[in-house]
Amino acid sequence: MTNVLQVHDLHFSYHGGISALRGVSFRIAPGEKVALVGPNGAGKSTLLLHLNGILRGAGRVSVCGQTLSDQTLGAIRSAVGMVFQDPDDQLFSPTVFDDVAYGPMYQGLPEPEVRRRVTSALSAVEMLERETRVSHHLSGGEKKRIAIATVLSMQPEVLVLDEPTSGLDPRARRSLINLLRDLPLTMLVSTHDMHLVRELLPRMVIMDQGRIVADGSTEQLMENEDLLKNHGLEKP
Repeated sequence: MTNVLQVHDLHFSYHGGISALRGVSFRIAPGEKVALVGPNGAGKSTLLLHLNGILRGAGRVSVCGQTLSDQTLGAIRSAVGMVFQDPDDQLFSPTVFDDVAYGPMYQGLPEPEVRRRVTSALSAVEMLERETRVSHHLSGGEKKRIAIATVLSMQPEVLVLDEPTSGLDPRARRSLINLLRDLPLTMLVSTHDMHLVRELLPRMVIMDQGRIVADGSTEQLMENEDLLKNHGLEKP
């Protein structure tokens, strides 16, 4: 497989004619860890919501060789694991186990396979000992890990995260960065945390006003301070 994720000439406008995406095109190869950065209002969150069909604009989104359509929506949502900025948007069950088991159970998997996936996902985020806890009683950093586990239990091909370090204290932030570094998954991470980008994500895509204005090596783009400044970013 050449690309696990491909977006071609994607356009989207909200009601009232507000244009949020203006011909966005990019590709992500298997195993890549990619940062999506830009100022507020650049279109980053709108783009993420197109990757598993929550929003549908004009253009083409393909995941693992399948073009997003009504017929492929289920398969693509299984392949693209979305972790939202606020983990409370994803955690709603009585216990951590139930939250992580929800996706596999919804897929109709047998109980032993559900249990295996939950154990594997919670082990990957080092939260196995929390499986009987109430998710909303956990710390912010723990909730982020559980939200990631809810996605890992679906065995996605690509992990998409929106502002994963937002609201975390320094210790929880460091712990999350170490976790993401160790996960052997293709990743697209939308973030304002440029220290995270420099440390974790070798490729950087810069968006502004609904367009991709730069796409390249994080190391090289970080040295272009005029480019960063022109698009509301700062070198860490």
